Amino acid sequence: MESSHAHRKDEHVSLAQKYYNAAHTVDEFDQVRIIHRSFPEKSIDDISLQTCLNKNLILDTPFYIEAMTGGSDKTEQLNRQLAFLAAKHHLAMASGSQSIALNDANAISSFKIIREENPTGIIFANLSAETSVTRANQAIEMLAANALELHVNVAQELTMPEGSRTFRWLNNIEKLVNQLTVPIIVKEVGFGMDKQTLQQLVDVGVKYVNVSGRGGTNFAQIENRRNHDNQFDDLKSWGQTTPESLLEAQQFNQKLTIFASGGISSPVDVIKSGILGANAVGVAGYFLHVLMTDGIDALDTVLSNWETEVQRLLLLCGVNKFQELPSVPYVLSAELNNYTKQRGLKRL
Repeated sequence: MESSHAHRKDEHVSLAQKYYNAAHTVDEFDQVRIIHRSFPEKSIDDISLQTCLNKNLILDTPFYIEAMTGGSDKTEQLNRQLAFLAAKHHLAMASGSQSIALNDANAISSFKIIREENPTGIIFANLSAETSVTRANQAIEMLAANALELHVNVAQELTMPEGSRTFRWLNNIEKLVNQLTVPIIVKEVGFGMDKQTLQQLVDVGVKYVNVSGRGGTNFAQIENRRNHDNQFDDLKSWGQTTPESLLEAQQFNQKLTIFASGGISSPVDVIKSGILGANAVGVAGYFLHVLMTDGIDALDTVLSNWETEVQRLLLLCGVNKFQELPSVPYVLSAELNNYTKQRGLKRL
């Protein structure tokens, strides 16, 4: 019999699927408009999808499979399928939180399957920002991981019936950055980041941040559905969107490698993220929705289509690679432009 923690993992996946359509009624990236120019003066052969984050972390494509799941029999099968496709398409892949596997040996196989299916690919381990150095190393070893995502999820924890109520993480993040040997990616879980948060991370030595904004899977909504004691319906729109978060992050582009995730549901969203300053783009909810709704063959086709379209969109924007996208001109909707003015953000 599986543990209550494993059951929670299954609930998360089920509720993410249930709320998928409601969460994606609005594409926040519609507030970013790319300016078309008619003469790219390039061939498709000039365009590279390779994205260099550091000398040891080079992605074959600028988008990757973001953290989703693991910890139960059902989620092990999902991880098996996702990892198989990550290997086939040479995509990086992030694991779901491994805390359950550090507490329950029965859950380890649901995470190890990621490396078994993708023995040579880039894999990100995943734990809470409160984790110890010892547990972090165990999670990294479990996946032979190339990097570790530390998720920060205050809104989720406070909505979760069994969640934490104390959050003192910055000193621990600094310790992990200084003592671990793989890159540390500090990641929100769909509520976005602002410039003050990013400065705090810079101050403790963080080099990699996933701003993971509102617009995709909403863990406050998911935990609220599981919560039978309190109701937090008013947190459905909590946080900054991914475009807002990327605008908040632009002033840090010389100090941080920025990842974007949260509501990414098309190749154009990937390109717009790059224009706003993202160095790589994670996709979770959309890929999981395709897999669970239409099956592995459908997701296989989607991934092939995304690779083709992202390359052609880079050509359409007149750049040779993803890192050059910040040079592409764009305009913001009145609402998003007003946000930048009120927040005192200087667009780069």
